[in-house]
Amino acid sequence: MASKVTSAIMRQGLAVLWVSIRAEPVVFTFAVLASGVYGLMTVASAWALGWATEHVVLPSFADGDVAGGTVAAGVALIIGVALVKAGGVAFRRFLAGVMQYRMQARSRREVTRQYLRLPLAWHHRHPTGQLLSNASADAEAAWAPLAPLPMAVGVVVMLVAAAVAMVLADPVLALVGFLIFPAIALLNMVYQRRLSPLAARAQQLRAEVSEIAHESFDGALVVKTLGREDLEAARFQAKAHELRDANIAVGRVRGLFDPMLEALPTLGVLAVLLFGAMRLESGAVTAGTLVQVAYLFTLLAFPIRALGWVLAELPRSVVGWSRVQAVLEATGSMSYGTAVIDGDSPARLEVSGLAYSYGDAPVLRDVTFEVPAGRTVALVGPTGSGKSTLVQALVRLVDPDEGSVRVDGVDLREVERGGISRAVALAPQHTFLFDDTVRGNITLGLPVPDEDVWAALRLAQADGFVSALPAGLDTKVGERGTSLSGGQRQRIALARAVVRRPRLLVLDDATSSVDPQVEAKILYGLRDAAEASTVVVVAYRMATIALADEVVYLEHGRVADRGPHEELITRCEGYRNLVTAYEREEAERAALNQDQEPDDELDELDELDELQDLQDDDIEGVSA
Repeated sequence: MASKVTSAIMRQGLAVLWVSIRAEPVVFTFAVLASGVYGLMTVASAWALGWATEHVVLPSFADGDVAGGTVAAGVALIIGVALVKAGGVAFRRFLAGVMQYRMQARSRREVTRQYLRLPLAWHHRHPTGQLLSNASADAEAAWAPLAPLPMAVGVVVMLVAAAVAMVLADPVLALVGFLIFPAIALLNMVYQRRLSPLAARAQQLRAEVSEIAHESFDGALVVKTLGREDLEAARFQAKAHELRDANIAVGRVRGLFDPMLEALPTLGVLAVLLFGAMRLESGAVTAGTLVQVAYLFTLLAFPIRALGWVLAELPRSVVGWSRVQAVLEATGSMSYGTAVIDGDSPARLEVSGLAYSYGDAPVLRDVTFEVPAGRTVALVGPTGSGKSTLVQALVRLVDPDEGSVRVDGVDLREVERGGISRAVALAPQHTFLFDDTVRGNITLGLPVPDEDVWAALRLAQADGFVSALPAGLDTKVGERGTSLSGGQRQRIALARAVVRRPRLLVLDDATSSVDPQVEAKILYGLRDAAEASTVVVVAYRMATIALADEVVYLEHGRVADRGPHEELITRCEGYRNLVTAYEREEAERAALNQDQEPDDELDELDELDELQDLQDDDIEGVSA
């Protein structure tokens, strides 16, 4: 079973390498050529050393003198071979790095673009830490073998050249040395079989550690305020210890096999020297030939290790590649058409028979309503009535199970990719700001003139505090906008939505952190703007709801009633109880206080009477 797993990893790993070769054929070819030059020059260095031994070293011992030209030739030969060899090494490493980093960057771009294409429902099913790991650690691991790959391919040339050179120098010594190769191949096979599952497990644990770390950091507020620091640290520590143990297991296998792989070529050298000494004594070979063959065998350890480096990285590469491909092959459930939502005027919104479920739990049921162009509609309902899910459907973050959402008569599922965001904008309930300037957070890279940015800020009632910032539009707001208050962040996010001049603007409780007076100015400004939008706003405050032209009241995922606020508050009991809850609570509290005041006065009178009785008793006692 283990051999099947190892062979499967080998096949998959070689397939991954072939993908990179097809993607970067020119860089790979030149990297291999440079590695081939290195291999040939390595073999040539053995020949140069043998020539120098034969023509310089031995004559100097025998005659005590060597011609200066011969010495210069020997030095020039060795230095020239070394320089060409160094050039091959430099170019091979440079081109291998270029190939590896290009493939890693390509994978990261592809994964990130895929994240942006996939629907929100797909993201809900995948932890953020896992997605970060796919784009970073997995993309890096997938192409880790590319660094030693050109070297490994190039040393094949070196091995062939070395084998030919040894056979030409002395076939008997070459045969003695070649006996070591089956042992090396067998040891490599056992090595990979032991290492592959351990390396794959370590790569998987890297992703899991990343997931836990991101979850803990992203939920820092919850962790700190609820005192879960120790528990989160323990959870992270447990998984980190698993990763540590997995890496130690990998290191233990490498520590066991690496010395063996290094030692086997050395044993080959000893065998060559042993038999070579006997052949040298019998005159079958010269000293230069023996030095040449022995030196060639000392060089074989490194190319064998280069092949081992590639094989050792294949398990990690396969795991990383599989995880990256799982993202790239994901389709989600969203398809796109070719329709375009044209026009500059406010859009008409139609919601018809909308139904949506999270698994087996229905959230929306047969939701139907229409918003005429240029009107403002408030979505109102108790917690869990489906408002936020409906908002996601209105901007096609999710597709309904049944029914449709139409803008100007066009089903959103038929709109071309990217077409919805050009006509519809969402200001979400949970504001997110990038670690960028105010301008950058509003424009998001679009070529928007500053006057349009300021117009959007004025509409969002944010121009005042932005003007007071140290650098105005160029002020950095910090990660997630931490340098701003909650209300300021919401107004920046609202300006980001309206600067695009959407035909339909959806506000998911997007002004909850601003005071009612500012909120009223914002809504009035949206309705009275020169380029007004159709507005759908999720609202809770009575003041906000009263500004809407119509109210759609949701209960249990259905439209329980709809109409002007004044009508609903008189005929719909659920709506009336919801929107007047705060006022009723205040009234009940005031009434309770009023009811308690007479009782308090009576209690005070009773206490005075008791005190008077005690005083009278004391007076009577004194008189007696």
